[in-house]
Amino acid sequence: MARSLRIEYAGALYHVTSRGNERHDIFFTDDDRHAFLAILGKVCGRYNWLCHAYCLMGNHYHLLVETPEGNLSKGMRQLNGVYTQYVNRRHGRVGHLFQGRFKGILVQKEAYLLELARYIVLNPVRAGMVKAPEAWPWSSYRATVGLSKNMDFLCTDGLLSAFAEKRRKAAKAYARFVAEGVQGESPWKDLKNQVYWARSVLWRGCSGVSGPTSPLRRYRSASGGRSRGCWDIMRSGMRRGTGPSPKPTAVGLTAYRRWACILALAV
Repeated sequence: MARSLRIEYAGALYHVTSRGNERHDIFFTDDDRHAFLAILGKVCGRYNWLCHAYCLMGNHYHLLVETPEGNLSKGMRQLNGVYTQYVNRRHGRVGHLFQGRFKGILVQKEAYLLELARYIVLNPVRAGMVKAPEAWPWSSYRATVGLSKNMDFLCTDGLLSAFAEKRRKAAKAYARFVAEGVQGESPWKDLKNQVYWARSVLWRGCSGVSGPTSPLRRYRSASGGRSRGCWDIMRSGMRRGTGPSPKPTAVGLTAYRRWACILALAV
């Protein structure tokens, strides 16, 4: 069976999970968890990742990472590969530690960053391992609310800025937000083919195409913060030659391919 297409581009946000082979544990001691976080920190630094949330369970882990350079697969090979070598060496084992490829779900940042950050840190609570997220030391929750020292690779400012300008007030609001989600429904009802995108955003029309109901999406410009149609993004990457038709540049083609892939998978 063919592998599903992995969509990678600069600025993409992913919910990443990786599970132990045959659902066996991947963390055997607290030292293993410390080692994994140290390796994750190095991967974030080397590949310029932004880690917004994480949670280490027994036989799997969750990450919410943003890739400014569109290099998720490269970083994941480093993360899982180096950690597997560490575990095999430390515990005298051989062979695979993880079950197949990691799962990387493409996420719309504006709509789902907060919801998935909450979902990730609530995993131990929903699994019945602890009664409250602050009781689990192996997630980003405690650092985000200020109960423990922040890891160097963990980016909490962007997450907390959605709640309030002052950090202490924002942390309290974030804690309330997480507590409200304990009995909430799974956020994966909109998941399709490893793409997690808001339907209201998927089907907005774009100027310059065939009207307001055209199935092309808008997303927020990272530079100016204004909403731009994806056709506008592609058109901005075109240049006019000497002939009657515009010639695509690398920027235009990259934007076109990106949105074409997302449309094909998410609709």
